[in-house]
Amino acid sequence: MTPSEQRASLILQVRSGQITAQEAAQQLGISRQAFYKWEKRGLKALLHALQDQPPGRRKETTDPEKDRLKSRVEELERQVRLYEQREQLRTLLKQMEEPDGSGSSTKKNWK
Repeated sequence: MTPSEQRASLILQVRSGQITAQEAAQQLGISRQAFYKWEKRGLKALLHALQDQPPGRRKETTDPEKDRLKSRVEELERQVRLYEQREQLRTLLKQMEEPDGSGSSTKKNWK
């Protein structure tokens, strides 16, 4: 049994009247006043844990550095897509400018 589990067990035993606070304090090697402080803190934590929680998962805590890096990655990915599209356009334009088998180029036909 962990120390916190032992404390919780003794607090419940005292609350249910199975042992006295003095006996619980002796088992823990603390004063009765220290036991009451732990009891108060433990019961307060229990009440807090039993409060209604909003449905669904809690939002992850935000990490400003992680958010900044995520935004930077998204921006770089957008730039890569733009560069890829530009390269595709350059390739298409080169193909259109190359002379076909008849000796004329598409570029000349645009004029």
